[in-house]
Amino acid sequence: MGGVKSLQRRLWEAVEPLHAVVYFAPETAAAAKAAGLPGWWMGYFAGRVAPLGPLPEPPATAMLFGFAPRMVARSLPDAWKYAEPEVVLQSRLEAVEEALNRILPADAPLGELADLLEQAVTGCDYAARPLAAAWSSVARPATTTGRVWLAATVLREHRGDGHVLSAVTAGLRGLDTTLTHIGSGAVTREVIQINRGWSDEEWDASVARLSERGILDGDLQLTGPGIELRQRIEDVTDRLAAGPLDALGEDGVAELVRIAVPLSRRIFDTGAIPLPNPMGAPRP
Repeated sequence: MGGVKSLQRRLWEAVEPLHAVVYFAPETAAAAKAAGLPGWWMGYFAGRVAPLGPLPEPPATAMLFGFAPRMVARSLPDAWKYAEPEVVLQSRLEAVEEALNRILPADAPLGELADLLEQAVTGCDYAARPLAAAWSSVARPATTTGRVWLAATVLREHRGDGHVLSAVTAGLRGLDTTLTHIGSGAVTREVIQINRGWSDEEWDASVARLSERGILDGDLQLTGPGIELRQRIEDVTDRLAAGPLDALGEDGVAELVRIAVPLSRRIFDTGAIPLPNPMGAPRP
């Protein structure tokens, strides 16, 4: 799984932390609580799907591919009894803006970054990408920091939706896909299982499926065919994420990465996102 990284992968690594700070910032948790949502995970699930309205569990589980359905069902649709989606969305936007303003340097070139991210978003194709489409419908924030986060979010959900399409095409379920990620060494069971809600029995059943297909070995590492499968999934994910790069052009991609990487490194270096993390996001 090593070798030269694709431009799509480099862009994801540069931009993902700008979005993912929302999952770890105390401001986000406090905002969800203030909105009336009881419990961190209810805030997480309601916040992820808020632009889609008062969504029930089944479609949310379909989109949030890597989570155990029962984990999603503990939060949705009950979350909407406590807070309207519009309230959840607005409080989330305000909270993550506050978090980024706290973490990033005051002289960060956020205006230029926002322009580049929004240009990249113009290259997104939303067919069969429900989360990306939903976030693309959110009104453009009035602040530069808000623009940065929203555009980064659309880009990450665009790639994420494409990754789900790629994995399903490869014949993998949500947990199966996660286990191929673990088998590649990118993330660990200790980090993933508790954060995705899978039982030991479900975990063992997935291991058995993948072992029977020759994808995992006895040490739960990817076999040769498993490595090839995982690479095909990543290659298709990259191909489906090419639109934003086309919209930027080669120079635009280079400039976006140049600006975003130091800011994303700062997010990691200040402890705002842990390493390792459930997303498998590295320090760029």
